[in-house]
Parts: sequence; structure tokens; C-alpha cells
Amino acid sequence: MSTTDPVGDMLTRIRNAQMRGKSKVSAPASRFRARILDVLASEGFIRGYAKVDYDGGKSDLEIELKYYDDDPVIREIKRISKPGRRVYSSVDNLPTVYNGLGISILSTPKGVMSDSTARDENVGGEVICTVF
Repeated sequence: MSTTDPVGDMLTRIRNAQMRGKSKVSAPASRFRARILDVLASEGFIRGYAKVDYDGGKSDLEIELKYYDDDPVIREIKRISKPGRRVYSSVDNLPTVYNGLGISILSTPKGVMSDSTARDENVGGEVICTVF
């Protein structure tokens, strides 16, 4: 089955698994989704992820969710740029999430990165999602 918004599907799987208190969740693999998970892992929102290959060329990403005192570390994860409405931002107008407590994940010409890294690199791009 194909989905219209694979990134939104992955974010929804993470959101649903955390509501149920799951320790792991799986999502179909792609390089773009893996780069988003790299940013989430480096910023401390998830424990990590692993790529699991199956017969027939299919592969999944096993995402290990992170909890603190039995509460999910990710309180809110929201898709910003959608297939029907792409949202771009220059380096001067990058959004801050909860006064810097959260992050925005951007797709830039230099790769997928958080908003603070994009400011350091002086580059703007497509705002994929915000995480708090």
C-alpha cells in the first residue's frame, strides 16, 4: 500500500506508539526518513533506530522511543510542510519552537538538519516538522 505522505505516516506512527507506551515502533525505510531520525536521535528525542532488511528488497526502520519518568520525551510532533502545501523558510525566518525548548527539522541543500544547525550553517530550506 502506498501512502501520500510517508513522512507524516512515520510521525503518526511515533505519536501513536508513544500514546500506547510502546518501547519500539517500525516504519517503512527510506533514506529521507532515516535522516529525520538521525536528527531526532542527535537532539535526544529518541534512543535510536535500526534498519531491518527483509526478503524481496523491503526494509523497515525499528525506532526505539525514549521515555523519562514514564512520560514520552516527545510531547508534540507536528508535520508542517505537507504534500499539498510546502512551507519554506529562509535562515532569517526560521521558526523557534517553544522559545528554543523544541526543534524544527529542515530539509536544506546541505542535508536534513535541525533549526539551530541550519542557523549555524547559514542555510534555509523546507520546514518538515516541529518537535517539542
